[in-house]
Amino acid sequence: MPASNASDKKTNFFKDVYEVVKLIPPGRVTSYGAIAAYLGAKGSARMVGWALIASHAQHGIPAYRVVNRNGLLTGKQHFGSSDAMQAHLESEGIKIENDQVQDFEKRFWDPAKELL
Repeated sequence: MPASNASDKKTNFFKDVYEVVKLIPPGRVTSYGAIAAYLGAKGSARMVGWALIASHAQHGIPAYRVVNRNGLLTGKQHFGSSDAMQAHLESEGIKIENDQVQDFEKRFWDPAKELL
């Protein structure tokens, strides 16, 4: 595959990730893996993470609502300060203890179920 096609595919995947993330309601979180699975790329959770790191250059993408599969704030270092991700989530009513979303099952938003 020519390099330009691979680059286009990556760019489209990133855009697809952003569109899903924009749909996560305030007060809810999802995981990198859930987004990857919804996009038909199960096993590409890290690629979702890379997309979200790149999203910080754009506005309107609530990347702070994406956590790991256990509710841990694994991407918090990409938000400018070590507590910015937690502050965003807490401003939406999500309780965080030791960098982990409390009531994770209750707060979890699964795009495969929500975006039928």
